[in-house]
Parts: sequence; C-alpha cells; structure tokens
Amino acid sequence: MTDSDVLREVDRQIERIRAGAEQILGEEDLRPRLAAALREKRPLRVKLGCDPSAPDLHLGHTVVLEGLRVFQELGHTPIFLIGDFTARIGDPSGKKKTRPALDPEAIRRNTETYVAQVGRVLDAGRIEVRFNGEWMDRMTSAEMVQLCSHYTVARILERDDFAKRYASGEPISVHEFLYPFVQAYDSVALRADVELGGTDQTFNLLMAREVQRTYGQPAQAVVVYPLLVGTDGREKMSKSLGNAIGITDPPEQMYGKLMSISDDLMLTYIDRLGADRWPDMTSARDAVAKGGGDPLALKQELASRLVARFYDEAAAGAAAAHFRRVVQRREAPEDLAERAVPLGGSSAIALLDVLQQLGLIASKAEGRRLLAEGAVQVDGERVDDPAARLGPGAYLLRAGRRRFARVRVA
Repeated sequence: MTDSDVLREVDRQIERIRAGAEQILGEEDLRPRLAAALREKRPLRVKLGCDPSAPDLHLGHTVVLEGLRVFQELGHTPIFLIGDFTARIGDPSGKKKTRPALDPEAIRRNTETYVAQVGRVLDAGRIEVRFNGEWMDRMTSAEMVQLCSHYTVARILERDDFAKRYASGEPISVHEFLYPFVQAYDSVALRADVELGGTDQTFNLLMAREVQRTYGQPAQAVVVYPLLVGTDGREKMSKSLGNAIGITDPPEQMYGKLMSISDDLMLTYIDRLGADRWPDMTSARDAVAKGGGDPLALKQELASRLVARFYDEAAAGAAAAHFRRVVQRREAPEDLAERAVPLGGSSAIALLDVLQQLGLIASKAEGRRLLAEGAVQVDGERVDDPAARLGPGAYLLRAGRRRFARVRVA
C-alpha cells in the first residue's frame, strides 16, 4: 500500500471505530499504530475485560462487544479477558459501597458459558480468550508492591466513586484500591495496543496507559463506550437490578422486554446497539426522534432484529407472532401445554388454589385483587367471585394480561 492508501485506510478504520463509541482517548497513539499494522501486516491486540460476576451476558455487555467486533472485522486480534482474579476483588467502579468478592466456585460457574455467549456477537474461532489469573496468581508480593508504587493515593482518590464514598464517610476497603492496578497490569501482561470499556471504566483504562509506560511499553489507546440504560429507563442495565435483557433470554421474552421499553429508550438502543450494524434504520429512527414516523413499527423492527441476531430469523418471526397473540390480542399462546391438578377426593377445588398451584398468582391476596379487577378468566369468561370453584374438566385459565395455563382438574 502507498502512504496515501494507508492514510485513507486509517481514516476509514477510525471512522468505523468512532461510530458506536463515546470517545477515543489516545487517538494520537492509535493512528500510527493502525498505520504500522497496515504496513507490517501485524494486527493490533485489542483487549476487552469482563469479570464473571453473573452467569449471563446482557445487551449492555454487547455495546462494547460490538466495538470489539468492529476491530475484529478490520483484521485485528480481539482479546476477551475473563477476570477470574479481579472477580475475587470485586470491581468498585460506579459503586456506592464495597462490592462483594466472588468465591472460586461462583466464578467457575459464571465463566462456563461466557465464551459461547460472546460467540453470538464475535467470530468465536478468532478470539484470543485469556484469564488474568494466568499472571496474577503467579505475581509475588514484592511484585505487587512494585506495581502499586507507580501510583499515589491522591490519584486513586480522584476517582469519582472513591471520592464520593470518602466524602460521605462510606467505608472503602484497602483491597478495592488494588482493582485498578490489576486491571492496568492486565494490559502490560497482554501487551495491549487498544483497550475497550464502558464510561464507568474510564479511570481504570487511562491508568493502564500510565502503568504500561512504567513497564517500558507504549501506552494503549482507549475506546470508551456509553453505558446502556436498562428497561426501567433509569439505571444502568444490570441483572441484579432486574432491568436487563439477557442475550440468552428466550426469544419471546427478549422480544417482549424490548417492546416494553419507552420510545425514547428505543432510540437510544438503536444508537447503541445498531450504529455499525444497521445504517438502514437511520432514516426511520430520525423520523421518530423528530416526532414523526411510526414508533411502534420501529420498535417491532428493533425487537425482531435483536432476536434474529442472537437466534435466527425464524425465532424472531415466532417471537413477534407470540407477542401479537398474547400481548396485543390477549390470546393464549399456541404451545400452551396442559397441566394436571388433582381434586384430592373433593368434588371441586377453589379457583384461587388452582391459580396459585399453577404459578399464575404469587399469593391468594394477589388472586383476590385480580378477581376484583376483572383480570381473571376461565375459558374466556371473566370471574370475579373469590369463592369460585372448579369441578372435574379441562379449562383455559388466565390471570392478568399475559399469564395463561391449560389445566385438567381430575
């Protein structure tokens, strides 16, 4: 390639990298590295770390994974680093109190499915998967002291989360200070050219640049991605907060959760999850953002595309049909299996008992409330009597908008 060809290709790659990112820090370092990679046919080493704090990845994780996919498609080496060692510390980033560390068995369980899940976004056959326990378990106490000597307490306390906790008198455990040092050293061990992360990781990512220099390595470039708000429209997507859409959620559940988000959040999801994948959605997205277009149709399209991404087109079609039947038309699912409830020697059984046995209600109190609201049906007929009983026979039961069961009482 000529020098002008190299510069044009570097510009093209930077444009793709920037598409879904919040910002590129150290772009002045990234450009010459991209140019050298093109001239020398040496791919960059691009690191993304993830602590196995939960067994399933969600859409929030895929924002950064999409960034890693872009680097992979540009010919670079994606390194998916599983923080089996850092999970034993607990990431304090963005936390108001000390985060519980995970025990080794929980880490092992959570790690088992990570690579397969990452393969739903990236080409799994071309990922370098590493564990930071490889080098951290071998690090001596003297080496850890040396690592920690490269940074001051004052600099650590510049972190917004630590600063707020310190100012409010919230305890900060000394081991939490070690987390950014370990994450930074991971970049040294991997000789990372680029590291990706969410905005809540910015301090750690920049700290790695400084630590790499102290170990005689060129500083990595940093690409920071926005955090994805969960289905509640308020907090960062998190399994622990109950506002997450897991990439292993069943297709009908994933589709339904996406259809439940607000129109404003839908626009954000299109920006965060489809910036590089779906440029054809831009005009429809912009029309809705300006108060026009068809928000419902756009949300259905987003839900279908995301289900198809993690499953296939057939699953997306079935999920959409399920949503139309159960949610929009309030009909029973087609594949509802019949379940048995014994009479136990009586001639009839209380409807509330049946609803609770089938899991359609959490308690009798909830059942009575639904009955009073007219939200309970037996074979399509509304029932409001809390003393209602069912005799022998087959029934289609409904409690609330989406909870159905076919039951045989005998």
